Amino acid sequence: MARIAVIGAGMGAMAAAARLAVAGHRVTVYERSGTYGGSLGRHAAEGFTFDTGPGLLPLPAVYRDLFVKTGKEPLERCVTLAQVDPASRHVFADGTAVSLPNASRAGTVAALDAALGGGAGAKWGAFLDRARDAWDRSRRPLLEEPLRPDWQVLARDPYPAEERRRLLRPARRAGTVAEIGAWELADARLAALLDGYALGYGLDPLRAPASAALLPYMEETFGSWYVVGGMRELARAVYERCLARKVEFVLGAEVARVVEKDGRAAGVELADGTVAEAAHVVLGARPRPDLVPGQELWGEGGVTVRPGAAAAGGSGRFVVLLALRGGRPADAAHRTVVHPADGAAEREAVFGGRTAAHPTVTVLRPDDPSTRPDEAHEAVTLTATVAPHGPVDWTDEALRARYADTLIDAADAAVPGLRERVLHSWVRTPAETAEDTGAEGGAVPPPALAGAGGGFLHAANRTPLPGLLLAGGWSHPGGGLAHAGMSGALVAGTVVEGDGFRGSQ
Repeated sequence: MARIAVIGAGMGAMAAAARLAVAGHRVTVYERSGTYGGSLGRHAAEGFTFDTGPGLLPLPAVYRDLFVKTGKEPLERCVTLAQVDPASRHVFADGTAVSLPNASRAGTVAALDAALGGGAGAKWGAFLDRARDAWDRSRRPLLEEPLRPDWQVLARDPYPAEERRRLLRPARRAGTVAEIGAWELADARLAALLDGYALGYGLDPLRAPASAALLPYMEETFGSWYVVGGMRELARAVYERCLARKVEFVLGAEVARVVEKDGRAAGVELADGTVAEAAHVVLGARPRPDLVPGQELWGEGGVTVRPGAAAAGGSGRFVVLLALRGGRPADAAHRTVVHPADGAAEREAVFGGRTAAHPTVTVLRPDDPSTRPDEAHEAVTLTATVAPHGPVDWTDEALRARYADTLIDAADAAVPGLRERVLHSWVRTPAETAEDTGAEGGAVPPPALAGAGGGFLHAANRTPLPGLLLAGGWSHPGGGLAHAGMSGALVAGTVVEGDGFRGSQ
């Protein structure tokens, strides 16, 4: 039995802690804030309750596996999962709209054909075929194994882009999300649909490699799920599983540095000077050079494979929480995405450190009585991907108010008469995310992607400093609830099985 110190109580860190405790280790989690769950926060006021982080769960199998491996009670006994159907409704700038069924390839193709015409369903279906090939080629090394020393196997894009022959000019293949939209989908609305998936994960469609096709493929193949009571309930369930496995939590404890002894991690030093010894340290937060003084862990040749988009700044989330008078219609979609007319302008603004005049807005309207005081009211959440705090001053009250109005205006396409129904509203920006989670600029980590020479890979779980491992969204395999859960499994496997661990079979 070894002592293990875990820095941070986010989902990846807690997933690692629970698995390590089951393996017989004494695990203590040190969390700088006063609560657990990382980005899975909750805001409750005036009888309304809102998720402040992710609103839906993709790939629930990741957390089902966690609960199977750490106790007798399966995930479904600890939380109630509801499959969202339709998975999403999309409203385009030309006024057309389409509802996509949950985990139904044939249903999606038929819905796109009926709503958009022009063979749109067939184009999207052919795109998903290519995305499936990319999934089959990269799933194991990208998601199910620790990042290998020969990570260059992931530098090449696995997406089998169509070859487009051109008269008297070389053939071309789509190399980015934006190019797939322009050259393969060849429909502005389908391109906006694909761009929306990338933006939702904080990726710039102009730069994200074509392998980002895995993201819509995963959602449309494995479905989207809502945790009844709000996504915070998932964090509660994982936290309680950790407690049941005798994991100790020390909340309000900021770690100042990782203690090094005899060339390996030997514990943590807290901001108050307290030192806790440990045989292994799991860092479940964004790596910072000052955590390990004198170690070159975070640059080229270290755990950051290659400083690219994944390892750099990322993007943030602007969230408007709305308490509405009037009940939720029975036929309302849980999730609606409102797409702007000029996606290029939005991309240039968000990833150029400015506010977008017309952002892509995701509207969440859960059919969950626990989110509202009664059936005569409704809780609605609006979200847009934005530049982090720093390039944009998200503490500017006038800017916050103006941008909240921008999202409400856009969301009227999903909830007609929305503004007239507002009783109360609350705004959360990357500034609040930074304060709550400690993430620089309130940035949200994107998932790791193959291709682009490795520029969209994250820090490896195993670091050059023996005894120090990385879990959570800023490490392999990147951000998102499912990916964070996978990182916890990879870290635990590495500690338990040693350097020979190669992931699940």
